[in-house]
Amino acid sequence: MQPTPCTVQKIKDGMTDPGKSGASSSGGTEPPRRGNGLPPEVIDIIWPAVQIGSLSGMTGIIVGGFGGVARSSTPALFALASGFQWFTLASTFSASRGFVLQAWGGDKVTPREKISASAIAGALGGSAGGLLRGRKNILPGAIMFALFGAAGQAIYNRSTAQNSESPQTDTSKSEKFSWMNSKWSPITVLSDAEYERLLQERLLRVNAEIALVDENIEALRAQERDIAAKKVASESKVLSTTRT
Repeated sequence: MQPTPCTVQKIKDGMTDPGKSGASSSGGTEPPRRGNGLPPEVIDIIWPAVQIGSLSGMTGIIVGGFGGVARSSTPALFALASGFQWFTLASTFSASRGFVLQAWGGDKVTPREKISASAIAGALGGSAGGLLRGRKNILPGAIMFALFGAAGQAIYNRSTAQNSESPQTDTSKSEKFSWMNSKWSPITVLSDAEYERLLQERLLRVNAEIALVDENIEALRAQERDIAAKKVASESKVLSTTRT
């Protein structure tokens, strides 16, 4: 949003005529009083709007500086006018949107209501920005920025909805297309049920091997008892023959 020559001239006149500016501040050097009567809800809306407007104003000064070098004989005034317009537009949009959302229920508003609130705030911000450029720019600015606000909010709502659904989709895709599930992979991903079944199979295999070992041990013990019995029988036979 670039300033018009009319806006630049207004700022130039205000800087070169200190009497007018001094008349507007003819209250001495007393600092402005704090609005202690403002509720916290209003401050929570106005202060972020001022911050957003300040950032936008600095951006407008930078952009206006480049544009002023190319289009104006007074690039400094052109940059200041551009920054002031950006500040007015951004702060008005942010504050208007905050007040509308608060009036409609705050965090309880639906995505469709957010689109309407952004459109209303865009219309107010566009009207304020158009007023700085001349009365004939109020209506076009309101319509243009209302459309921009509604479109931007709709895109943001859709992006938020997709991001809320993406974790489940990403998890299912990662489980389905994981390289570990490939037949060429030496590693296989097992679920809890599959892992439990695998452990049970191995436990049964170990129990069967233990049973076979027990059978072999029992067979060896039986064979040892037979050998011992035969040995005792042969010794007794030898003793009987020697006595005779």
